Amino acid sequence: MREKPDQSLKDLESNERIEKIQRPDIYNEIRDLSRFYQELEDEIKRTRMYLHNALQLTFPELERLFSNRITPYALTLIHLLPHPELVQESSKTKIKNLLIKSTTKKISENRAKQKASQIIEYAKESYPAVSSASIQTQKVQYYAQQLLHLFEEKDKISEQLITKAKQLSEFELLISFPGIGEISAALFIGEIGDLSLFSNHKKVNAFIGIDVRRYQSGKYAGQDHINKRGNPKGRKVLYIIVRNMIRQQKSASNHIVDYYYKLKKQPHPKKDKVAIVACMNKLLKCIYSMVRNNTKYDYSYAISMDQ
Repeated sequence: MREKPDQSLKDLESNERIEKIQRPDIYNEIRDLSRFYQELEDEIKRTRMYLHNALQLTFPELERLFSNRITPYALTLIHLLPHPELVQESSKTKIKNLLIKSTTKKISENRAKQKASQIIEYAKESYPAVSSASIQTQKVQYYAQQLLHLFEEKDKISEQLITKAKQLSEFELLISFPGIGEISAALFIGEIGDLSLFSNHKKVNAFIGIDVRRYQSGKYAGQDHINKRGNPKGRKVLYIIVRNMIRQQKSASNHIVDYYYKLKKQPHPKKDKVAIVACMNKLLKCIYSMVRNNTKYDYSYAISMDQ
């Protein structure tokens, strides 16, 4: 005989149920573009890892040219010269002309000569683990070409995403917040949707999944955790936005950054991730208020509200 579910459990579940949101078509279009953009970013990260692994066997010194940032220009060089043997078979003039001809980035003749000289020096120092005819060299060229294509596609989708998001009034409100650029604002809109449809900011928290879950039994109180039942992509976007705010804190005053350092300097400092989640909560509350009241970010007003 089937047991009836506990009524108190049903009441608890109904109280915590995430609010269903019916979004207008433009929000769905922005969401689809946002998801595609994030899929491309994930694919770029994977392909960069594959390229790095293959390049370590063929010509690891090439990565010195670009520090930790791989640009389309860098990828063009890697695709053209994936192995030191290919460099040694050529001359400085030929490499210089190849760089000028093949890259989409405008580069002066002197700059191209400088790069050619660097590449030749790196080729002399290099001791590759495989030959220029190896499958690893082919893989380097393949992944470099794939990344070039992915970067082009990402730029195209980014432009479409921002153009679509600019049609909404909340876009201008979001980019008025220090640390939120155009692409971050567009991604936020794509994942969270129309904030005016939520009756309060706590329901937005639940929708994203950063509302706090507490466990208590008798005198025992467990550590607080976020529910993580909502939109994981929305949480990721919000997390990146807060990280960007902290990284760009010198550009403008920001009460979210102030709050982060306040949490880190308390008598009992919060761990980094705990402080970040608290900042995500505060940021979401602030953005919700801005959108509902149709007001741009005002640092002095935000500070007065915190006090």
